[in-house]
Amino acid sequence: MAAVSLVASLITSTAATATATATEEADAGTRAVRVAEFVAECEFSHRAPDDPIVFPGLPGASHSHSFFGSTVTDAYTNLGDLLAGDSTCEPSVDLSSYWVPTLFVDGEPVEPQSATFYYLGEGVNQDVVGQIQPFPQGLKLVAGNALASGPEESSARWSCLHAGHVNPSKDFVNCPSGTALESYLDFPQCWNGRDLESSDFTSHMAYPVAGECPATHPVAVPKLRQVLRYPVSGDPSGFELASGPGYTMHGDFFNAWPEDELERRVRDCINPVIKCGTDGVPS
Repeated sequence: MAAVSLVASLITSTAATATATATEEADAGTRAVRVAEFVAECEFSHRAPDDPIVFPGLPGASHSHSFFGSTVTDAYTNLGDLLAGDSTCEPSVDLSSYWVPTLFVDGEPVEPQSATFYYLGEGVNQDVVGQIQPFPQGLKLVAGNALASGPEESSARWSCLHAGHVNPSKDFVNCPSGTALESYLDFPQCWNGRDLESSDFTSHMAYPVAGECPATHPVAVPKLRQVLRYPVSGDPSGFELASGPGYTMHGDFFNAWPEDELERRVRDCINPVIKCGTDGVPS
């Protein structure tokens, strides 16, 4: 998957940073926290060497992926399959599919102890936040660079849960005992307004420039942030992704939210800059 330009300058913010830097003022009427956010918490579903975005209709053509959300995703999956399937997410109405390269530790697969997908209004100017629109059903997103040859080509970030003194890195980090290895990845949030996918998997989407969506990709959609926490720590020399080193971390998203549910969350949470939980109401 091709690296997307401008990513390196955009991935330094994290969910924690977003919360800390946003204006967390209580609204007198609703006591809503002023952060443009709603979330989906999704458990691990299954593992397979499939990728319905990059290698559609070709089972086994991909490296191993760990899937979250939809329980039916395989190489042949289309939107109708997702809408007719089940989900591991909270909320269960989120029938979308999310997948990442499997993490191996000393040759054994290790799945995240938690996978949170944040839908955010950050990364763009305040006037743009009010114009953010829901993802169209069936939209396919890819972030990260599975073919990265070094950290400088990466758009992912690794850190340690509850160990802020460990500097984040584009590659695996050595986390103290009792903490967890974290991975953060931000997806592009500007859509060209026409295509649900593209031949290179990325060009129908773009990252904002100076807080604005470029003229070629004028439709602002929520910023999807993938946060994975793995129950591993210590020397990372035995860590490897199915795609290679830590800097090859990438993520895929196939949107199958019910249109009314996603529209409500964007309208009630992101546009007015209100922090919502998995139920899409102010938390």
